[in-house]
Amino acid sequence: MIVVTGATGKLGRHVIDGLLEKVPAAEVAAVVRDKGKAADLAARGVELRIADYSEPETLKGAFGAGDKALLISGSEVGRRVAQHRAVVDAAAAAGVALLAYTGVLGGPEADFELAAEHKATEQAILDSGLPYVFLRNGWYHENYTENLAPVLEHGAVVAGAGEGRVASAARADYAAAAVAVLTGEGHEGRAYELSGDTAWSFAEYAAEVGRQSGKAIAYSSVPADAHREILTGAGLPEPLADIFVDVDVAIGRGLLERTSGDLSRLIGRPTMPVSEAIAAALKD
Repeated sequence: MIVVTGATGKLGRHVIDGLLEKVPAAEVAAVVRDKGKAADLAARGVELRIADYSEPETLKGAFGAGDKALLISGSEVGRRVAQHRAVVDAAAAAGVALLAYTGVLGGPEADFELAAEHKATEQAILDSGLPYVFLRNGWYHENYTENLAPVLEHGAVVAGAGEGRVASAARADYAAAAVAVLTGEGHEGRAYELSGDTAWSFAEYAAEVGRQSGKAIAYSSVPADAHREILTGAGLPEPLADIFVDVDVAIGRGLLERTSGDLSRLIGRPTMPVSEAIAAALKD
């Protein structure tokens, strides 16, 4: 079986869709917390395995011997190391044939706060002795394009990244890479640095949003403290605002601009440019 954890999340659903294009539904299992949210997957013939990263005892039935499994990183920042270790322990106990993990671009070299839990998870997987693949995902187009309303309202892209560049890619492209690994051979023991084919600057992003929307959009680069105040003033909790500020500083240092070509090679085509993601977002 091919097992996907976090299967009702945004990335997980893309992965399930991609798998069902390549293998019979009877060979796919979805690990989910809420059976009701996965009813559509069950209707398509996908096996549901109910488990919660935060409840290790529920994970005992999540995997079987010989399964190929994808651990999609959890969304609860600050709690993910323990959660991920519980999944790794369950996968090891079951004897899965391969465990793929969605980490962060740069792996051990990524020194920003958000990367810490990913690095700890990779180490837990290495310590487990399981056959593994590290899918080190870069930034998603959707991190920006899903929140265009304030950009259009205020006529500004606000970030604390200076002239830093981002080699982002579409969520669907990262999912396609996971599908390629889960359905292919020869990936064991590999660490893929996944990112878009072309890195862009925030000034270029602002210009593209302006071109497509017909509005004047400027890029406003702000210091970290001012950026934090803007985010908390918009209602973002302080811990989350700190993470976003820290990521922008990392972008300014060039940590998310890597364009290794791994993603396009895995999916067998060029990655979607950010311009297409902007166009899709403006249509919604």
